[in-house]
Amino acid sequence: MSFLRRRSATPTGPDFDVLAMDPGDWPGDLGAGLLPAPDGSCQGVFLRYDLFGGRGPAMIIGNLPEGSPARELDEGQVPFEVTQLLAALGNEEPVEVLETEDIPVMHEDNLLIVRRIKCSEGRISCTQFDRSDGVLVTIASWDRPITDELYQLLKPLPAEMFQTA
Repeated sequence: MSFLRRRSATPTGPDFDVLAMDPGDWPGDLGAGLLPAPDGSCQGVFLRYDLFGGRGPAMIIGNLPEGSPARELDEGQVPFEVTQLLAALGNEEPVEVLETEDIPVMHEDNLLIVRRIKCSEGRISCTQFDRSDGVLVTIASWDRPITDELYQLLKPLPAEMFQTA
């Protein structure tokens, strides 16, 4: 799958594609964060889309490579992106995973197996899928359902977006 290719390592950014919506294709504000390991390597990238005009994010998309500590979850624990979304919204209520369901979704000419995660907080929608390079993509949204059309907007973002000046 050409949109799921590995990039060469860059000292100031991730060495993997970030699958997300290009900020130019999406209204609102985009924020990005890197998850650094103690050795300085990148353990993941998450993107925060604020579609509510400064009243909190509507969506967080995470890209976590194999071995990232943020992927290690206990039974019933919500994904890292859900906790980031709740923290950004100032929601401190405990949330847990109630159930998961795998569903097939077409992305261009490729079949994705998407895991829908149902959380105890009904206003959260969360899905996950694995890229061909082993990176786990998680999409968490607040008060907006995640429909199959969303996956058609996903594409790699350029590494330059994550470079420091």
